[in-house]
Amino acid sequence: MRARTIALLIAGLVLVGTTTYLRFSRQTEPIVRPSLEQKQKYFIFNRTDGMQITSSAFLHNSLIPVVYTCDGDGISPPLAFTGVPAETKSFAFFIDDPDVPKSIMPDGMFDHWVVWNIPPSSTGIGEGEVPSGVVGSNTAGSRRYYNPCPPDSEHRYFFRLYALDTLLDLPAGSTKAAAQQAMEGHILDSAELIGRYRRQ
Repeated sequence: MRARTIALLIAGLVLVGTTTYLRFSRQTEPIVRPSLEQKQKYFIFNRTDGMQITSSAFLHNSLIPVVYTCDGDGISPPLAFTGVPAETKSFAFFIDDPDVPKSIMPDGMFDHWVVWNIPPSSTGIGEGEVPSGVVGSNTAGSRRYYNPCPPDSEHRYFFRLYALDTLLDLPAGSTKAAAQQAMEGHILDSAELIGRYRRQ
């Protein structure tokens, strides 16, 4: 009698475990890897073995020196590109600030620099230089580097570089949004450098 009770108990546990497993298996979605066409717009790779954008003026996630802001000379910082894919036909480059108060910008975003069709042979952007390529309009409506000048507190500034497999057919003065739309399906790799700044 005791052996029969133990056997029934074990059989019950097996049945419950099997039912739970089958239920979980049916509810679990398979892992879907993004295709090349999905690697677009804000898709940042963040791979240590991929393309990199760095600056000799500041480290990733560190403070941007005053000279490159509205409290200093307001010139653009030096930037270097490494690990560029061999198939690259052009670069697109943006600097934006996503920490703007919603009372100033409803979407909280300010585009500081918009450039595309930078030659694939480029290894970076020199201090205070305008890169070869086509310059788009920043949020202020000008076609230039708009230096960091946060109105309230510390802001983050995202320096984003995209290696593309094509040239973008856009007129000078187009917006970042237009460039992002034209880039869809053409991103080979991307890299990001973040700098921070608070008014002195």
